[in-house]
Parts: sequence; structure tokens; C-alpha cells
Amino acid sequence: MKKYMPNETRYDKMIYTHCGYSGLKLPKVSLGMWQNFGHEGNFANMEEMVHAAFDLGITHFDLANNYGHPYNGSAEENFGRILDRGMREFRDELCISTKAGYEMWDGPYGDRNGSRKYLIASLDQSLQRMKLDYVDIFYHHVYDPETPLEETAQALDQIVRQGKALYVGISNYNKEQTEKMQELLQHLGTPFIVNQPSYSMLNRWVEEDGLDQYAVAHGIGLAVFSPLSQGFLTDRYLNGIPKDSRVGRGNTWLGDQLNEGLVHKLQRLNVIAERRGQKLSQMALSWCLRNPAVVTVLVGASRTQQIIDNVACMEHLDFTEEEICQIENILGGQSE
Repeated sequence: MKKYMPNETRYDKMIYTHCGYSGLKLPKVSLGMWQNFGHEGNFANMEEMVHAAFDLGITHFDLANNYGHPYNGSAEENFGRILDRGMREFRDELCISTKAGYEMWDGPYGDRNGSRKYLIASLDQSLQRMKLDYVDIFYHHVYDPETPLEETAQALDQIVRQGKALYVGISNYNKEQTEKMQELLQHLGTPFIVNQPSYSMLNRWVEEDGLDQYAVAHGIGLAVFSPLSQGFLTDRYLNGIPKDSRVGRGNTWLGDQLNEGLVHKLQRLNVIAERRGQKLSQMALSWCLRNPAVVTVLVGASRTQQIIDNVACMEHLDFTEEEICQIENILGGQSE
């Protein structure tokens, strides 16, 4: 096996931004490993994508205990293998995050929850799969109304004090839930720096909820997932549904949203992107990054070229007032 040597110019073009009030900087574009890194994926392709991402300055790799369909944990196992095959020596250049909160193993202790029992056991399993002593960020993956928030906060605090994570975060928490968690973690002195919500041109709940404004005001970064709305905000659906797409394979819960009205919106947005010299996907990422709360966009990929294209969004992050007005009119459903 040829030894992996990263690109010497990998840090020249990527932009890194502090995550909230912390000293930790994240790249504007991060690689999410939810899809295409699991048991049924092609390992050579996975490794090529991770290497390409790092060569482009992507230092943040985001996982979760249950990533890796159809076997929970297989994405972490595959990432551990990639680290073993030449990347582990660059561990201190990487920001590795994982999460726990959804269903993971049989029985009440591995079901969806936020208990101390589940969170600590799950992180121990994740560290074993990736052969790591610690992760940089550990998230509670989803709010659990059946576990006292105090218990979840105490578990996250214990994990940091044990040296198993450097920072903690939450995911899929709304503004009210985030505020309560921040109060608890501030009291404990825990380095809580990030919330990971879904956010895109087609999914603006963080704006409606006020989570983004709260994050800016209180020093929490947003690391947003599905910034391309499960692939809708790419050029794949401008002329219908390709059979090999995620929607075409029935591999998304958003398939029933793709109707003629949405396709028309995508086509109109694509016209603006072309005028900007961007692909629709690149404009969609640039649009997310213009929100001051968003520190990084988590992109998925099935092939290397997608990562290359996504990182190129940084070449045009600014929008004119006219472009923003046009985009708002399209997203608001106004006619041409």
C-alpha cells in the first residue's frame, strides 16, 4: 500500500472560523459521514473521499454512533481503518466529532435517550471503533424529554473531565432546549460550544425558531447538516428524479416533497447560481454560510468530485442585495 501523504498546500485556501466563543476553529466546509461510509459502502471510495477532503483543508470529520447503514457503528469502524492506513499520524490536525442519542443497541440502555448510562457507554464504544483516546467534540444527538436535562448535562461534563472529549455539543435541539442546556453546562463549567441543526434554503426552521440569533448572542456555533436538503439543492433534480439519486432509490424521507413546484423553484435558483458563476449546490452552501451563526456546513458525498465542488463554494461567499431579494422571492413562492 502506498503511504498517504497529504497535500502540502492543504491549508492555503480553506477558511477557518472560531466555533462560538471557543478557541477551536472549524473549516467552513466539513465532511459528514452519515451516508456512504457504512457497511455497504465501497471502502476504497471512502478512503479516497477522506483523503481528498483533508487535501482540500477539511479538518473536521463528523460521525455518530449509529452511522453506517445497515449496521450501526460501521461508519466509525471504517473511519478507524482509514486512520490506520496513513492518517492517524495527522491526528492532531484533525477535529473528529461523534454523537449519541438515537437507537443504537438492543434493550432499554441502547434505545433513544440521553441518560448517563447510554451516553458514556456509547462514547466508549465509539472510541474503540475508531481506536481513539478522545474525540474533539461529543454531541448529544437529539433532545430526550424522558431524561432530566440535568442528567444529560452531567454526563457530558463527566465525559470531558474524563478526557474522552475536548468539547461538547448538542444536535437537533431548538432554541428553548439549547438555552436550558447552556445554563446547566455553564454552571458545571463544561466547554459547550456547538449545536448541530438541519438548515438549508429549503429548511429555515432555525431562523423561525430564533436558534440562530440565540447562538450568535450567546457564543455557540452552528454546524449545520443537510445544507443541500438531502441533495435537492444540487443540479440532480433540475429535470426530474434520476434513478440513481437518493430520492430515486427511496433513500430519503424527503422524496414526497419533490413536486413540480419545487422543481420550478430549483430551476429559478439555478439561474441565479449560474449568473454568480456557481453550481446550485455551491450557491446553497454559500447562502448557509452567510448566516453569522453558521460556523461550518456539513456536507455528505458519494464521490470525490462532489467534495471538490462543495469546497469551491468559498470562492464566492458574498451576495448582492439584489441576489438576496431574488432568492427570497423564489423561496417565498412569489411568481416571476
